[in-house]
Amino acid sequence: MTKLFKNPILKGWWALLILFLLFASCTGTKHLPLGEKLYTGAEIKLETIEKVKKGNVKSIIETAVCPIPNKSYFGMRPQLWLYMAAGQKPSSKFKKWLQKIGDAPVLLSAVKPTATTAVIDAKLFNIGIFKSITVFKVVDKKYTAKIIYTSIIHKPYTLKNLMYSISKDSSLTQKNQFIKSDKKTKTNKSRVQIISDLIISDKENSFIKTGEDYQLEVLKNERIRIDAFLKNKGYFYFSPDYLLFKADTSTINRTISFRLTLKDSIPESALTVYHIRNVFIDQNYSLREVLVDSIKDTIQFQNNVFMGKKSKMKISPTVILRSVYLKKNEIYTRENHNITLNRLMSMGSFKFVQVKFSESETTAIGFLDATILLTPMPKYTFRAELDLVSKSNNYTGPRMNLNMLNRNAFRGSELLSLNMAGSFEAQLSGENKNLFSNSWNPQLELTFPRFLVPFKIQPSNSIYIPKTQFALSYNYLKRVDYFDMRTFQFIYGFKWKNNLKNEHELNPVNISYTSIGSQTPAFTALLEANPFLKKSYEEQFIAGGSYSYTYNEQVIQGKKMQYYFHTTAETAGNLFSLAEIIIGEKPSASKPSKIVGSVYSQFAKLSIDGRAYYNFSIDNKLAMRFFAGVVKPFGNSSVLPYSKQFFSGGPNSIRGFQINSVGPGTYQQTAANTGFLQLGGDIKLEMNAEYRFGIYPFVKGALFVDAGNEWLHKSNPANIGSPFAFNSFLNELAVGTGFGLRVDVSFFVLRFDLAMPLRKPWLPYNQRWVLKQIDFTSPTWRSQNLILNIAIGYPF
Repeated sequence: MTKLFKNPILKGWWALLILFLLFASCTGTKHLPLGEKLYTGAEIKLETIEKVKKGNVKSIIETAVCPIPNKSYFGMRPQLWLYMAAGQKPSSKFKKWLQKIGDAPVLLSAVKPTATTAVIDAKLFNIGIFKSITVFKVVDKKYTAKIIYTSIIHKPYTLKNLMYSISKDSSLTQKNQFIKSDKKTKTNKSRVQIISDLIISDKENSFIKTGEDYQLEVLKNERIRIDAFLKNKGYFYFSPDYLLFKADTSTINRTISFRLTLKDSIPESALTVYHIRNVFIDQNYSLREVLVDSIKDTIQFQNNVFMGKKSKMKISPTVILRSVYLKKNEIYTRENHNITLNRLMSMGSFKFVQVKFSESETTAIGFLDATILLTPMPKYTFRAELDLVSKSNNYTGPRMNLNMLNRNAFRGSELLSLNMAGSFEAQLSGENKNLFSNSWNPQLELTFPRFLVPFKIQPSNSIYIPKTQFALSYNYLKRVDYFDMRTFQFIYGFKWKNNLKNEHELNPVNISYTSIGSQTPAFTALLEANPFLKKSYEEQFIAGGSYSYTYNEQVIQGKKMQYYFHTTAETAGNLFSLAEIIIGEKPSASKPSKIVGSVYSQFAKLSIDGRAYYNFSIDNKLAMRFFAGVVKPFGNSSVLPYSKQFFSGGPNSIRGFQINSVGPGTYQQTAANTGFLQLGGDIKLEMNAEYRFGIYPFVKGALFVDAGNEWLHKSNPANIGSPFAFNSFLNELAVGTGFGLRVDVSFFVLRFDLAMPLRKPWLPYNQRWVLKQIDFTSPTWRSQNLILNIAIGYPF
C-alpha cells in the first residue's frame, strides 16, 4: 500500500479521490428548515398498450414538470451547500456573496403535483393524446423526496384530411361585396370567395399533412403561414385570428378531420386589398419630434415625398430609394415592407428605422400612406482601444488600436474607415525567450452599399444590401535583431447574402507585395540552415482573387441540430501566366518570371470548414468541427508564400500544442531547427470535438479533444517531415485534450483552455501515444506538456 502512495502517477489520483470524498459531503441537506424535505426532481413513467413513440412524449411531459430541482453533480450539490452554509454565518458582504453564487433550496412544499398533472394532460392533448390520465406519487427519503408522474396514454390521433370551406361557411359571402382596387378582377366574386381561392391556390405549401399526428402547434403555424401569404397579396388588416379550424374526430380509427373556415364577424378592412397611395420619407427623424409638433418642408422626388429641406438631406434621395420597395400605386406586400426595413437598416447610417402606415385621405377605399422614419447615427465615430496581448507563442505586450469611421463619406451612405494599429511584444519565456517585435498597421477601407461594377446588375429582392469594399493597408513588422517585413495590400471585392443563412464574398482583385529588409546575420544563418523557410521568406508579389461561401444555421434559434459550412477558393498568378503563354513564354519555377521587378506567386488554394452543434439544452451542447485544406504551387512557383501556407496547433486549432508547432508530418519543430519561425504545410486536416456546459450564469465549462496535422506535397522540394500519403496520414495525427473555462457575457467571451498532448506524431511509430507518460505531479512534465490557451471567443 505504501508503494501505491509513493507512485508519482497515482499520487494525483489519490488526491483527486480525497477531494471527491470531501465534496461528497456537500449535499446541502444538513440545514434544511424543520419538517421540510429537499425536492430532487421528477421521474416520468408512461403506460400504454399501443405502440407509441415514448421518447417524444416524455420530452413533451418534461416541459410541464416544475419546479427545477437544485443542480446535482454525482449526488453532490455544491451550489446548494454554499447557500446553506452562508445561512449559518452572521450577516456580512461575504454571506451575501455566497448566497448570490449559491442556489436556494427547492423544497417539496413548493411543488404542486396536482396542478402539474393537469398541465401534463393539457400538453398531451395538444399532441393528439386526447384521453390521457396522469397520476402522481411522492417517494420520501430521510432528507429528500422525488415525485413520480405516471401517464396512461394512447396512440395520438392522426390527420385524416383538411377541407377548405371558407366561402361556403362564411355568412359574409351573402353580402355581395365587390372589390374595386383591381380592374381585371371579376366583380361577380365576393371578397370572401377571392380570399378562399387564394388560400386554396397555395395549399401545396400547407404545414398540415395527411397521416401525421395531430399537433396544436402545427395548426397555429398554419394560420400564421396563411396570414403571411395574404399579407403578400395586399390584405394589410388580415389576422390569423380570423381563421378557424373546425374538427371532427373518429374514436374508432383515432383520426381527426378539419374544415378551414373564416369567422363570421370580420371587419371590411380585413377583406380589402390595399395599395400604397403616398410614400413619405424623413431621413432626419428624431424621437423628440413625437413630443413637439413640427411642420417640415417637403420635396417631391420620383413619386415620393421627402420631408425636410434639401440642404439638410445628408444622404442623396436616390441612394435611399434604392432600398425602398414600397412603391406608389402598387399593392402592399409584407415582403416589400420587410425588405425596405432591413435594407435601410443594413445601410449602416441609421440608428432606428420605422415604417408607419395610415389610411390615405381619399374617398376611395383600399389605400395606405407609408411614412418611413429614419433616425440617423452620428456621422463620425472615433474609437480607441488599449489592451494587453498574450499569445500562445509566449509573445506578450501592449497593443493600441485607433479607428475613425465616417458613415456618409460622399452622401451615398458610404462607410469610410481609417484604422491605425500598433503593438510591442516580447517573448519572455519558452525556448526563444528575450525576443522582441513591434508593428504598426494603417488601413483604409471604403464600403459602398451596392454592387460597384462597370456593368448593370438587376436589383434583387433580398432583404440584405450587397456591399462593395475597397481596402488598402500597409503592415510593418520588425523582429528585433532579425529582420523588417513590409507588406502592402489592396483588395476590391463584394459581399452579399441571399438570406439569413447564406453569405457570399467575392474578391476579384487581391494584390499584396511583401519585402524583407534589414536582415541580420543571425536571421540569414537561420534561413541558410532551412532552405524551405528561405524560399518562403523571399520577396512575394501575389495578385489573384478569392471566393468564399458560408452557410450558418447558428442564427436560427431553438434548432436542436445546427450546421455550419464555410469554403474558400483562392488563386493567384494565373493572369500573368496566361499573358506570358500568349506572347510565347512559358513560366517555370526553376526560372521564374517577374512583374515590376518581383517574382510573382502562382498557386491554387481550397479549404472547407464544416461544423455541427447538437444542443442538449440552452447551456449544454456538443460542438464538432472538421477542417480540410489543400494548396498547390505551380507554374511560376515551387514553394508557397509564407502567408498562404497552412499551420496547425494553438488556441483555435490543436490546443495541446504550441501555436503553429505541429508538423509538417512527422517533423518536430524546435528552437534549434526553426528558431522563432514556424513551418507551414500544403495540406491540412483537423478534427475537433467539444462538450460545452454551464457552470454559473456567465461561466461556462468545456471538455475537448483535438486531432490533426499539416503536411507537404510529395512534389515539394523541401525534404521536411513526411509528405502526405493516404495510407499513412492517420498514423501521423497529433492528438490533444483538455478542459476549459469561458467567461461568456454574450457580447464578449474570454476563454481559458488548459490542454495537453495525447499523441505526438514526431515520435517513433510505436511510441506516439504518450498516455503512460502523463504525470501531473512532475514539474518537468507539466512545463513541457501543459498548455494554457488564452483567447477571445469560442474556438469554433
